[in-house]
Amino acid sequence: MYENGNEVKKDINNAIYWYKKSAKQENTDDDYAYGCNNLGYCYENGIGTDINNQKAFESYQKAADFGNISGINNLGWCYGEGIGTNINEQKALELYQKAADFESITAIFNLIECYYEGIGTNINKQKVFELYQKAANLGNSTAQYSLAWMYENGTQFNLSNEYIFGKSFQNKNLAFELSKKLANDNYAYGYNNLGYCYENGIGTDVNDQKAFELYQKAADLGNSYGINNLGYCYKWGIGTNVNKQKAFELYQKAADLENTTAMLNLIGCYYDGIGTNINKQKGFELYQKAANLGNSSAQYSLAWMYENGSEVKKDINNAIYWYKKSAKQGYTDSQQNLNKLL
Repeated sequence: MYENGNEVKKDINNAIYWYKKSAKQENTDDDYAYGCNNLGYCYENGIGTDINNQKAFESYQKAADFGNISGINNLGWCYGEGIGTNINEQKALELYQKAADFESITAIFNLIECYYEGIGTNINKQKVFELYQKAANLGNSTAQYSLAWMYENGTQFNLSNEYIFGKSFQNKNLAFELSKKLANDNYAYGYNNLGYCYENGIGTDVNDQKAFELYQKAADLGNSYGINNLGYCYKWGIGTNVNKQKAFELYQKAADLENTTAMLNLIGCYYDGIGTNINKQKGFELYQKAANLGNSSAQYSLAWMYENGSEVKKDINNAIYWYKKSAKQGYTDSQQNLNKLL
């Protein structure tokens, strides 16, 4: 209560005092473990005290020893990041798994990262998918969103919002239902996903008007994908009249939020003079920005420009650099062009 200002004025010093009291009283296991975990968090993050990674680690260890789920997960985090102890990725994985078995959402997401990146274990994208399912079934909206994308696109949706392998999990009806649930809960990305379902007939009939309205709701909540998709509607007259000036403005707004899909759409506007004057230099700058943000298509286009001296001085080394970046993400055209240059 003192830490969060719940029913009382926020007072970090008082919070620390009572966490310490709780952590010293071993007669009530649950309270003791809870106090140890919270005290560890304070030491780790410098809340009401100086940062002390060693004390944080020791407090999390005590909490974990008494079966506190958050303590187990946080102890895993210490081993994974080397907080108050040496890095031990295998130990981190084991602790995340232990906490995830007790349905800790945070631990499940930490475990997802381990299996996706190969931290303390082999890369296992089937396991990643199963863990997203588990978190979604426990009601976590972020997992439901990721899972909806997987089902919607027939692919697994990874941590950096790029698509990865497979069409084994395609289930368009489930994608629609998950998106509908998220929209009903007033999540911006739920509105956006549901709009996409209506626009493309995924698990439902095509309904351009509903798609437009849902993208508008997502955009009103500041969702960059909703803003971009609303721009797309205005450009092509999906559920509304064509308004290329409005499309340009919305693409720009989403691009300002670092949405790389919007950047590519904005590039098209600058190259073709849609809603603005032709400005190929601006288009080139946007390719650079999107490429630096990890968009594989932009990386390919930038590499091609450097290879052919289009809008920029020819530079084969830069071309190879960007083809490699794009090819690493599975962009086949980049790999083909790279093979020709090497």
